[in-house]
Amino acid sequence: MRSFTGYARSAPSRIAVVDRDGRRIGYGELSERANRLARAVAASVDREGATVAALLPNSGLVLLAERAVTQLPLYFTPINWHLTAAEAGYILADSGARLLLTAVEFAGTALEAADRAGMPRERVIVMDGDGRDGCTALADFIADQPADPPEGRAAGQRMLYTSGTTGRPKGVRRPLTGLSPERAAAAVLKRAELYGADHEEGRYLSVAPLYHAAPLAYAVQALEAGHTVVILPRWEPVAALRAIEEHTITWTYMVPMMFADLLGLPPEVRAGHETGSLRSVVHTAAPCPVHVKKAVIDWLGPILAEIYGGTEGGVTFIDSAQWLAHPGSVGRARAGVRIRILDESGREVGPGEVGRVHFSGTGTFEYWNDPAKTAASRVGGMTTLGDVGRLDQDGYLYLSDRAADLIISGGVNIYPAEIESALLEHPGVRDAGVVGVPDDRWGERVVAVVVPAAGTAPSDALAASIRDFARERIAGFKVPKDIEFRAEVPRSDVGKLLRRELRASLRAATGTGREH
Repeated sequence: MRSFTGYARSAPSRIAVVDRDGRRIGYGELSERANRLARAVAASVDREGATVAALLPNSGLVLLAERAVTQLPLYFTPINWHLTAAEAGYILADSGARLLLTAVEFAGTALEAADRAGMPRERVIVMDGDGRDGCTALADFIADQPADPPEGRAAGQRMLYTSGTTGRPKGVRRPLTGLSPERAAAAVLKRAELYGADHEEGRYLSVAPLYHAAPLAYAVQALEAGHTVVILPRWEPVAALRAIEEHTITWTYMVPMMFADLLGLPPEVRAGHETGSLRSVVHTAAPCPVHVKKAVIDWLGPILAEIYGGTEGGVTFIDSAQWLAHPGSVGRARAGVRIRILDESGREVGPGEVGRVHFSGTGTFEYWNDPAKTAASRVGGMTTLGDVGRLDQDGYLYLSDRAADLIISGGVNIYPAEIESALLEHPGVRDAGVVGVPDDRWGERVVAVVVPAAGTAPSDALAASIRDFARERIAGFKVPKDIEFRAEVPRSDVGKLLRRELRASLRAATGTGREH
């Protein structure tokens, strides 16, 4: 049976990871390190279903941590390293994390987050350096632990956090299966058949942040398939092309923003790198503009595979041939998945009619510590991400809009309520509304419409002050790229922000207002 542990035993010298610094790590070495860490985790976390969090850079440390934790009946929660200590601390507290695995470069944020969550500092484990300020070095944490697999092995789960409508992130939690890690791997490899990533000899390029659900899932799939995972520290289009050529990459995962960056390179730069080894490029996250996807297929060939869904689960699939016949579609329901389009009254509508997209068959999950959100996402046993779309006569799904308030910028989900809360704390702001507007590179960019407080005049200085103020409270990628001052933002008679009207007025304008 093919699996990560199987390759560690049968082919220990096979390269599992080419890390961001170029270091090559074999399957045997990675497995032994993961086993030692798993044993130490098991000794420190004695409750089935507990959570171990990680605040780590884009590197092999993430895969080491994941391979260790998920061979135990535990939950692994990677945290976005762009978050502030307050935001990371909220996730630690909400998840009930018992340990936090981190790296030297994020140790300061990790310790502050732990303090905010009430986690003892000795439970912050620095995986690439010495203990400092009360935290524990990995070498000390795993001291005297043997390298053979831990007792009580059972497949864990990844619990990743996705933003909620209140702006607070929520953990998407699936039940533990009780399967062995090897049995769980078989299901992973079955899914990989969809997009041609189940071949025996493969090399996967990891270019997206591993704290996101899809990038981490595909990197793990590559390890279960016995492939080599080549990790880049950050997205850079020329570096990605160079890595594809140097490592003869066979498959990768990207978001539409990355396609736009690659297409924006001079033609001679793209032509100067060999990409013929690629067999499959999977993409999800933001909707991909038709002209962008067509241009990528023209360049790389019909090797693009698109999956629509969220952290909650994959819903549809479409390959390049199907997409060329149905441009703009995100595909048909995956095997075992049912899709229904419902109107506001919960009535199913027919082909071609627009409504909210509901689905079933992606597996059971709950929003951790939020039964109300879990209940609100379900209608008659079906789940919705809040997206609006239609099905054609052949069952292909077309999205008309994302969830009413969700912004997807560079493949990252951003909910505006959290941003609005930060802006409204500024003494110079009376009211504010935040939406996403189309952006050729990012898919959408964050725009704020601000009503200045009485006696405060709109100005470039005020916009800069608001932006600096927000940056102290929320992650940098959430801070509005544009701020436009208006006399009012549209609200209903009960004070609800009419976000659709605000978005429409910005998109109808010749620009988004003054840029600062």
